[in-house]
Amino acid sequence: MTETKNHAAFIWSVADLLRGDYKQSEYGKVILPLTVLRRLDCVIDPVKADMLTRYGDVKDTVDNFGPILDRLTDIKGLWNTSRFDLPKLLDDPDHLADNLRAYIAGFSPQVRDIIENFDLDAQITRLDKSNLLYLVLGKFAEIDLHPDAVTNLEMGYLYEELIRRFSELSNETAGEHFTPREVIELMVNLLFIEDDDLLAKPGIAKTIFDPACGTGGMLSVAEEYLRELNPNANLQPYGQELNAETYAICRSDMMLKGQNAENITYGNSFSEDGHTGRQFDYLLANPPFGVEWKKVKDEVTGEHDEHGYSGRFGAGLPRINDGSFLFLQHMISKMKRPEDGGSRLAIVFNGSPLFTGAAGSGESEIRRWIIENDWLEAVVALPDQLFYNTGISTYFWIVTNRKSPKRRGKVQLIDARDSFTKMRKSLGEKRKQIADADIDEIVRSYGAFEEHDPDTNDSTDGVQAQVGCKIFPNETFGFMRITVERPLRVRWEITDDTLAAVTADKKVAALTEDERAPLLDTLTAWNGRTFDTDIALTKELSTAVAHLDKKKQTPLRKAVLAALTVSDPDADPQTDKKGNPEADSNLRDNENVPLPAIHVVHEPDPAHRLATPDYRTAVDSYLTDEVLPYVPDAWVDHSKTKIGYEIPLTRHFYTYTPPRPLHEIDAEIKALEAEIQALLAEVAE
Repeated sequence: MTETKNHAAFIWSVADLLRGDYKQSEYGKVILPLTVLRRLDCVIDPVKADMLTRYGDVKDTVDNFGPILDRLTDIKGLWNTSRFDLPKLLDDPDHLADNLRAYIAGFSPQVRDIIENFDLDAQITRLDKSNLLYLVLGKFAEIDLHPDAVTNLEMGYLYEELIRRFSELSNETAGEHFTPREVIELMVNLLFIEDDDLLAKPGIAKTIFDPACGTGGMLSVAEEYLRELNPNANLQPYGQELNAETYAICRSDMMLKGQNAENITYGNSFSEDGHTGRQFDYLLANPPFGVEWKKVKDEVTGEHDEHGYSGRFGAGLPRINDGSFLFLQHMISKMKRPEDGGSRLAIVFNGSPLFTGAAGSGESEIRRWIIENDWLEAVVALPDQLFYNTGISTYFWIVTNRKSPKRRGKVQLIDARDSFTKMRKSLGEKRKQIADADIDEIVRSYGAFEEHDPDTNDSTDGVQAQVGCKIFPNETFGFMRITVERPLRVRWEITDDTLAAVTADKKVAALTEDERAPLLDTLTAWNGRTFDTDIALTKELSTAVAHLDKKKQTPLRKAVLAALTVSDPDADPQTDKKGNPEADSNLRDNENVPLPAIHVVHEPDPAHRLATPDYRTAVDSYLTDEVLPYVPDAWVDHSKTKIGYEIPLTRHFYTYTPPRPLHEIDAEIKALEAEIQALLAEVAE
């Protein structure tokens, strides 16, 4: 990492040249594309002479000479037919801009596509007009970015370090572009943990996909992990990225690693699926937290309505201001079928997807879909202040359609919030990091699949564990949202206050004076009367509004009845025409009733379950035990019951800490007061 920062500092020195002609927020427009260009330039340099010779031999006789030139670098699409390289461009300062464009035009179509996404041509013009082009290129020509000097892994770090610095200058969020490497390492370990034996087989070939791949850091770490596990393994990375610059960096990085850069696509994953019809063995992502999807609402809702569960978003649509669950649904649609080997995925979320959304909402239905299909393997709670752009708590979700037998029907919750090391120097919002020992501990706890509390002796090696683990049946996270009703107990009385309410009603105020006067005169004459039922009052009101048009009579009677209504806990319950008790909306309450402990298979509409004996008994028992002892006249409106799902991870790991004794708090307050008084006395002197 030190060498990476040294290279970053050197490249960053270009910013000193740009200062004044460029705003700080614009430095990245120059430095990032030229860093990529210099990397490509250095890779080609050892074979550039042979490349030009070979090109001269075949250009007039072979139409598709690309594959011939590819052999010189062993990298598909990495060739350049221009006589220039970055150092040679400096030999002709007077024609530098034109020659640089000619140099870029000499690259393969794949490389030109990468460069074009940076819009470098506009910066060439701007630098040339500012007399900065020669100076800037001179800086980049001095640095050696050949893989022998800077490995592919180090180059990935270098890109991310530059992006972080530019993001800080422009008040952007670096975390939208990349994830801390130790977080990725932990995620990859958990993603592959069930497959170590499988991945160690000779000649194994797998695919991995990141729908918000940024600079490709997650894909790179996953590839590195598998290579360490099995040098002969082949992990083909795929990705999609919305940001043009990070997309270009990712493609160049993949190309130089010998991967197919065409596997990285550009565009919005929600509206432009860059890998339609493809499924992958592994998937991982750190999508932006709370990303709004308003811009692609028509496309997303259209797919949801038209294709349902056969599309990507059939389970439900989350709130418009948080597309986290759209990413997860998109990834699940890319999982292989269990009969084809299945898939595993890992995604980083904030706390919102765990519980946001009431029963029946889009978020709750998505959770129900995932859990009732037995896809949710685990949720891992991470320390806060772990990411560059936010200090909030974050979570890994591990989702798979090929659970091991011991995990079927269960969800593992890991509490790793205390597994961190404080950083000596903060990087944005990042003040904590996960050390190697922390990663080992979390992975060990995950793999053991045994419940234990934090800060207890680990059964394997006797060390103090900082992670907690709990395991629950799937149905633990489901509940029935019931509506508890209480009878309407009211009377109707005519008083000065209720008469004022009638006069203020919009429907009454909208009447003409001739229409309003007979009604108000009648009600005034009734001042002091009380009615026990609305039926009795309605009969008499019919006479008071008989002079009005028939279309106005009914809504006006309702308005007057509402204005004259007074709550009376001692009144008899009101009933409807059929004799059923009417519910008091002001006393209506909602309760969550745990689902019965039975296995269920997901179905789009679970309404019929609620009428089954197991579910009805659960509701009735809850009513008998938890409600009726305190509210004897309550009942449940079963027509309003909904099934919901949430994952209250924090509640499951909550440990009660008794408050400190009052005398300790009092002593501390008095000590602080004395300290403040002493400081004030010093100021007064």
